[in-house]
Amino acid sequence: MSIEVSARAVLERCDILAAHSEEPDRLTRRYGTPPMTHVNDVVAGWMRAAGMVVRRDNIGNLIGRYEASETSAAGVGASGTFLLGSHLDTVRDAGRYDGPLGVLVALAAVERLHARGQRLPFALELLAFADEEGVRYHSGYLGSSIYAGRFRAETLRAVDDDGIPLAAAIRAFGGDPDALAGDARAPGDLLGYCEVHIEQGPVLEARDLPVGVVSSIQGQSRMTLGFTGEAGHAGTVPVSMRRDALGAASEFVLAVEAEARGTGGLVATVGQLAVEPGASNVIPGRAILSLDVRHPDDATRAAAGARLREHAQEIGRSRQVTLDWRELGQSRSVTCDTHLSALLARAATDSGYAALSLPSGAGHDGVMLSRLTGIAMLFVRCKGGVSHNPAESVRQEDVAVAIEVLGRFLSLVAAERGEP
Repeated sequence: MSIEVSARAVLERCDILAAHSEEPDRLTRRYGTPPMTHVNDVVAGWMRAAGMVVRRDNIGNLIGRYEASETSAAGVGASGTFLLGSHLDTVRDAGRYDGPLGVLVALAAVERLHARGQRLPFALELLAFADEEGVRYHSGYLGSSIYAGRFRAETLRAVDDDGIPLAAAIRAFGGDPDALAGDARAPGDLLGYCEVHIEQGPVLEARDLPVGVVSSIQGQSRMTLGFTGEAGHAGTVPVSMRRDALGAASEFVLAVEAEARGTGGLVATVGQLAVEPGASNVIPGRAILSLDVRHPDDATRAAAGARLREHAQEIGRSRQVTLDWRELGQSRSVTCDTHLSALLARAATDSGYAALSLPSGAGHDGVMLSRLTGIAMLFVRCKGGVSHNPAESVRQEDVAVAIEVLGRFLSLVAAERGEP
């Protein structure tokens, strides 16, 4: 099978998975929903056809294992496991490549080994995580946190917008919420983790490069906050006497923007805003917002979050509304493993491409996997740097490069363990 055929198959499979959505007119695939069950079943079939043994854990992560050769060429017994993967869930109104592309490029690399009848001196595990985006339960890295043994039991109390507790969703998805701790992966035999992902930025396109090697993943804090004032008639309550929750929320949104503009490297986003009671002739009595804060330096990120909380408190005092501030979670910044990254860069240059090193502004499952083992990441150019958007687009020739580079990378890891 030529690498071009493999790349075309990856894109065709991305199209197949994109048809599994909660909504008929756009791609939305949240944790534990029937479309997630469907894509797990489809990808599991592709994994088995590639010679992998497939299982699901209790959170719904799909795990395919491609066993090692019995002995290496040097006569040394095979040992260890190398991890590959990404996620299969999406944001609302998503593109079709963020997450699935990484799963399917890794699957293509395994397929090419299987087609040649080749085994490496270590096993490969392909991880298709059930929830990275955290859209349904506001719990990013849900799938990989279970695998990495970093899940917090209190997260089971989370409730989605329809009032369904996470524990109930896990059961409906075929898992046992009481058995999650037992799914933590022991790190003892792990050799590393590599994730392929669209860049979600414009750098590779600006440099006219098909792929790049990720140097680090910036830290992230997620919060939700609510301003509670007093609802009232829009025509009868004087402006000077109002306790308008939406006015407070609006002021806070601008404070978030000002904080990000004033702190180098900081990005801060209010992506959700719900207003109650939500009538055109009623002063808003409550406004609920999300807050996402990111920076490569964890101390800078934490300080910015603290300042924003102080802003929110001051807004509440000045407008006579109460503030409810809740931390949903945070992830530290992660530096990719220097040795694995060097091997990935060599694989790129051996394939005839410059090995540009660049940081990731977005979070990835590699953040959780870094708690278990060294990680490396390969970015693939995406048109206009657009992601989390139906306009996501990648070139078939760039996908072919990613498959080639990942295959060379695995060969370099194998060579270090005695397999030429």
